Amino acid sequence: MTRGRAMRRAAGAEGAPQKRPLGGAPRRAFLPPTARARSRSKQLVSDPQAARAALDSDLEAFFLRVRLEDTGEVFRVANCRGDMTVRELREDLDLMVGIPFNLQRLQYLDQGDMVDDSTLRFYDVVPGGVISLCIWHYDGWTELVLAAVEGDPNKLSILGITEDSFYRTANSRYFEGEKWKRWISQRAFVALYIASHRGHYDTVRYLLEQGANCLDSTPLGRTPLHVAVAMGRLDCINLLLEHGAPIHEKDVKGDTPISIARCLNRKQTERRMFLLYALAKSGKKNIKDLVMREIFQRITSGAGSKKP
Repeated sequence: MTRGRAMRRAAGAEGAPQKRPLGGAPRRAFLPPTARARSRSKQLVSDPQAARAALDSDLEAFFLRVRLEDTGEVFRVANCRGDMTVRELREDLDLMVGIPFNLQRLQYLDQGDMVDDSTLRFYDVVPGGVISLCIWHYDGWTELVLAAVEGDPNKLSILGITEDSFYRTANSRYFEGEKWKRWISQRAFVALYIASHRGHYDTVRYLLEQGANCLDSTPLGRTPLHVAVAMGRLDCINLLLEHGAPIHEKDVKGDTPISIARCLNRKQTERRMFLLYALAKSGKKNIKDLVMREIFQRITSGAGSKKP
C-alpha cells in the first residue's frame, strides 16, 4: 500500500464521506477478510515491489483510535504496526484503556470479532482508524464496567461486589460457598482496576474498604497499581500503597509499576511510590517525617564533605 493511498484511507476513517455504489454499502464490505487476504497475497507474489512496500508498511509505526462502545470513550493508541497481532493490541489495551484482557472484544468496521492470532494488516486496519472495544455482555459485566467507569459507589454497591450482596445473574444464582466468594472477589477487583485507571479516588477508597483486593491481577498479571501509575493517578496510588499494593509486582511482560512510571517519564509518581514504600519499611507514620529525614541527611552529609 502506498503512502498516498494509506493517507486517503485514513482520511476516510476520520469521517469523510465515501463514494458508494448503487445499492448502498461500499463494495469492500462484500469481500470477507479471508478473501481480501488471498487476493492481496496473489498481488504481492506477482509484484516484488508491492511485496517490499507491504513489508515496510508492516514495520512502520502508526496510531489507532479505540472506542469503548459502552461508554463512548475514545483512546489514542500509538506505536501500532501492520504485523501487530490482535492479541498484542488487546494486551496493550488492558493497561491503556483499563479494561481487563478477558473482558475485551475487538471489532473493526463490520467484520465481527477480531481473532487474536490475526494481524491488523489482515483486517486492512488503516492508520488513524477506529477499532471498537466491546465488553462481553454476559454475567452482568457490562453493568459493572459502566458503574466503575462512572465512579459511582452507590451503583457498584448493588452490583455484586460484597459477599452479602443480593445481586444475582443467570450464572451466579447457582453459586454457593467458595465459588460465590471467588465470583464476588473477581467483580470487586475488576471494579477496583477500572476505578483506579480512571482516577476515582472516592470509589477506590470505597472498594478497598469493602474488601476489594489490590493484590489481585488481571490475566496479564497487572494490578490496580499498574494502571493507576500508567495514568498518573497520584491520589489513587497513595490509597493503593497504603493498602499494601506492591510496587515491584511484575506483569507477564516483566513490567512493574515502578518501571512503567520510569518508562512514561512520570518522575513525580515514581518518587512518590519510592517514598511511600520506604515509609512502610521505616515504620514512620507520616511521609513528611521521611522527607525531612532525607533532607537532613543530605544537608549533614554535604556539610561534612566540605573542606575547611
